[in-house]
Amino acid sequence: MRNKFTWGVLMLLAVTVLVLLCVPGPVFADKLADAIAAAPQGTGPGQIDPSAAKGVYGIPGAPSPGLLLCFLWAIWVGWIFSTVGAFGGIMAGVGHITIYGLGAYAKTFKDTTPALNKLVTDSIRVSNQWLVGLSALVSTINYGKQKRLVTSLGFFLGIGALFATLIVVFSTAGKISFSQYQGWFGLCVFLIFAFMVYEMSPKGQASKKAAKDAAKAFENTVKTKGDIAGQGVKTLKWSVVKTQISFFGQTFSFSPIWAFVGGFLISALASFIGVGGGFLYVPFLTSVVGLPMFVVAGTSAVAVLIGMVFSIFNFMVLKGIMVYWPMIGVELIGVFVGSMIGPRTGKYIPEKVLKWIFLVLALYIGLRYTMRGFFGIAML
Repeated sequence: MRNKFTWGVLMLLAVTVLVLLCVPGPVFADKLADAIAAAPQGTGPGQIDPSAAKGVYGIPGAPSPGLLLCFLWAIWVGWIFSTVGAFGGIMAGVGHITIYGLGAYAKTFKDTTPALNKLVTDSIRVSNQWLVGLSALVSTINYGKQKRLVTSLGFFLGIGALFATLIVVFSTAGKISFSQYQGWFGLCVFLIFAFMVYEMSPKGQASKKAAKDAAKAFENTVKTKGDIAGQGVKTLKWSVVKTQISFFGQTFSFSPIWAFVGGFLISALASFIGVGGGFLYVPFLTSVVGLPMFVVAGTSAVAVLIGMVFSIFNFMVLKGIMVYWPMIGVELIGVFVGSMIGPRTGKYIPEKVLKWIFLVLALYIGLRYTMRGFFGIAML
């Protein structure tokens, strides 16, 4: 009964935000129009050429990423998030910032039109969240069917995220320049890389026997084409102080209170850089809670979904931040495709490989964006 109630709440949240975002609001266009009008005209950096072809947001001369590129990149975003439970928002950010050229374009207006610089930056943040939100929704459903998520844990993490996103959106929307955003984006990812290196060390692995045994049993069941759901997550004991669950013969426990605190802190940082927080939820769930990776992806998806629903609502409905719907629409289709593929392919990838994928991406992206955002040093 508890699971049905939780699923109902999640679906209601998603539908509510979608309905609200369909209601037109003149403040969206007014903010953008005012920023465009304030920009100097010309053909140089930080200027707008009225005779140029319109790109994203309908701005003359703005980048115009091909819809096929957006679709293919979004498939990758959906796959990586639904496979490891993280990095969907990071990859979405890489797409919007670098692959599509929106980051470099926003940066040109840093001195000439700061308002436009910050509007595009906020739009990148919320665009990332749209992709992650859909991927989290699809992943939650798929992993739920396989009994590879701890619904109660994800729910408490998500409730903590709800409060954090409200605070962060109202304290940062319209106040962050692109260079600041890019630097903090990279630094956060790099710190997670350092944490993951520790986690994979002998000392970090010392307390993970149960998670290793469960992961090994899961992998053996997949190889022999056994019943995954039959040995999936089961709640053994539930209370606000301590909850126990089982997964493939191993018992794990966590405190819903600490899950709420963890969700608040993680989502506060994640909302600031405009991602779902999966790259923080994953190490939290593997190291602090001690869950195996095969359960982490689904549990992370529940928490991310709740946070994304409210963050998107706060950014777009309450603060009037716009997104470029032609681009977002194509990306959402790609994310859906990738999110459907992820849970069906990820179970065939060994846990160590999943962690190494996470690790390599964190190192490269963290270094590249930190150096570029804070020091102006470009890396390949």
